[in-house]
Amino acid sequence: MKKYLDDLKKKYETVEFIKNDPIQFPHRFFYDRKNLEIMGFISSIFAYGKRELFIRVLDKFLEISNNNPLKFILNFEKNEDKLTDLLYRFYKDYDIKALCFPLMEILKKGMSLGEFFYEKRDKNTQIILQKVYDYFSNSKYNPKTQGFSFMMSNPNKGCANKRMNMFLRWMVRPNPVDFGVWDFISPADLIIPLDVHVGCVSRKLGLLSRKQNDFKSAFELTQKLKEFNKDDPVGYDFALFGAGVNKENSQVLIQV
Repeated sequence: MKKYLDDLKKKYETVEFIKNDPIQFPHRFFYDRKNLEIMGFISSIFAYGKRELFIRVLDKFLEISNNNPLKFILNFEKNEDKLTDLLYRFYKDYDIKALCFPLMEILKKGMSLGEFFYEKRDKNTQIILQKVYDYFSNSKYNPKTQGFSFMMSNPNKGCANKRMNMFLRWMVRPNPVDFGVWDFISPADLIIPLDVHVGCVSRKLGLLSRKQNDFKSAFELTQKLKEFNKDDPVGYDFALFGAGVNKENSQVLIQV
């Protein structure tokens, strides 16, 4: 099993992965860490549903922000109306604005997004995500809508938090795809970004017993992957996601 997963990881954890993944957007700011962090956070928030659709929305956001999301968010009081027509599935314009205003407050304190997360650091990744959720949820800008609740999911309610765990993977792991710009979280402490593809392949391989794609399943799968690499279990996200989205031979999956 380890060899099979390592081979898949080697196959998919390459720069070719970037061009069709939401991580392509923060990669446009590879040499601008503050913009990278902001664009990475926003990109992860939108990364659900059909790829071609959310990629189109993120392209539009960059166009609206004049390819400088950091400056755009920092001056969001003046830029708010520019997002009036920006919509995506559950997200209405007021949900997106409610995300941007708390980000603006962080930046106006003279902090980067990385410094904000540094303040929330903990060896338990779920605690970090809960602290981040609490900040946005308790914001005066929270419209308390279904869209915003989906945007900032409450870790204490047992959701897998796929998008935020993916964002942490981007920021923490150093490799050809991810950035590894945050050294205050260990790759060993990350939780797998569990989505439909990862869950389906993991169950076929016997790596995951639970049927729900929730936090308990994400934790169970991460613990199992630590048997193959205790220092970087989430690195197998590339193997499992790649196998799922690219429809690796199901008979091979079952026989491994």
